[in-house]
Amino acid sequence: MPSDHEVAHLTSDHSSGTDSHLETPAYLQKRQLQTGSAGWLLLAGLGVSYVVSGDYSGWNFGLARGGFGGLAIAAVVIAAMYLALVLSMAELAAALPAAGGGYTFARRALGPWGGFATGTAVLIEYSIAPAAIATFIGAYVQSLGLFGIRDGWWVYLAIYAVFIGIHLSGVGEALKVMFVITAIALVGLLVFAVAAVGRFRSGNLMDIMPSGAAGASSFLPHGYLGVWSALPFAIWFFLAVEGVPLAAEETADPARNVPRGITAAFSVLAVTCAAVLLLATGAGGAQAMSTSGNPLVAALGPTGAATVVNYIGLAGLVASFFSIIYAYSRQLFALSRAGYLPTALSITNSRKAPTLALVVPGVIGFALSTTGKGDLLLNMAVFGATLSYVLMMASHIVLRRGAPAMARPYRTPGGIATSGFALLVAATALIATFLVDTVAALCCLGVFVGFILYFGLYSRHQLVANSPDEELARIQHCESEPQ
Repeated sequence: MPSDHEVAHLTSDHSSGTDSHLETPAYLQKRQLQTGSAGWLLLAGLGVSYVVSGDYSGWNFGLARGGFGGLAIAAVVIAAMYLALVLSMAELAAALPAAGGGYTFARRALGPWGGFATGTAVLIEYSIAPAAIATFIGAYVQSLGLFGIRDGWWVYLAIYAVFIGIHLSGVGEALKVMFVITAIALVGLLVFAVAAVGRFRSGNLMDIMPSGAAGASSFLPHGYLGVWSALPFAIWFFLAVEGVPLAAEETADPARNVPRGITAAFSVLAVTCAAVLLLATGAGGAQAMSTSGNPLVAALGPTGAATVVNYIGLAGLVASFFSIIYAYSRQLFALSRAGYLPTALSITNSRKAPTLALVVPGVIGFALSTTGKGDLLLNMAVFGATLSYVLMMASHIVLRRGAPAMARPYRTPGGIATSGFALLVAATALIATFLVDTVAALCCLGVFVGFILYFGLYSRHQLVANSPDEELARIQHCESEPQ
């Protein structure tokens, strides 16, 4: 047993088949985050930062699956799903403000097994998404032609090393840097929109030849199934905005600021989604955009505006890369601190940043990025995301029904009808990842099952009862029980 802690008391939860113990203050002292670092505006910036790279690259591969019509329909459906998801998560985050985010919500609603399953799905999403973004950064760097730089593994290594290093300096500094980069990225989208309007041609939207699929037309060149296959790529316009609650422990007045921050972020992203999808496809053509690693630049052609967007596009990609590193480190930190994963992963440095929780997924992500398969990695990240959405929305429904007395500073409009809608669409999108690439989705499923086996065979007997997330779940359960 490590010298910094002793087991004070053992408890068993026979209903879930888990065992937990109490750790000494020294254990928790080594695993503290910096508190009160962010208000709602910084959280909104964090939410936009998570996602803004999706406007610059990745979404366009959905044109190859469904054409403009298929991707446009998929984007409307997915935007509605994310609105429902954000409203439901705002309620959960206000009621359960802890660094675990989705894991914390599911832990309270579905028990240790459901909590770990949700946290694992989020980890899959957040560990793989930066790898996909790294490949897109490489494509933008190469298109600039600076100093003969070519897309390659050393570019990916450099960006991982630099931005993990910034995160190790502390959350306050990291969030402020992220906010500035995100603001620059939004300016880049505005420059793109202004330049693309003059190049827009309605015929470009439907220049993919119809296939022989059922329902195929110029609007839906790959038929009805193309709409379904385009869902994972439409998700890239919003993927990771749900990570805002991961900053709850580091936020001032989280019950008020987290709901405001996440809903504000979604509002901005809905506007950028519509503008980019319509203007980039209309300016550059659906066929050409469907395979481009830097679609916004390609849509503008060899112009001065394209060069500006290319430079600023790097800021957008870096913003998401930078902020999702933050997200995966907090999710891994929370699971480790509570004993679900090896506890060494949650030890924080002198600046209250979780060192190994930042570095270990970064090493895995870098290894994945060297494949250079951005579209494949995107689909894998969406697998983890949609699986976590299903579990989080199930948590919202379970808590609404099973814990009506639980304190809810914010309540989701529409209640379980809202979260139920998000659950159904997320499940449909999860299945679509197998349509896009069966092998990649099965690999992710295998990793998920491996984590669950680890929990079932080992870590369910090692839980830390007085970790904040576990303690919060227990307190909330007691307080919400009918008297």
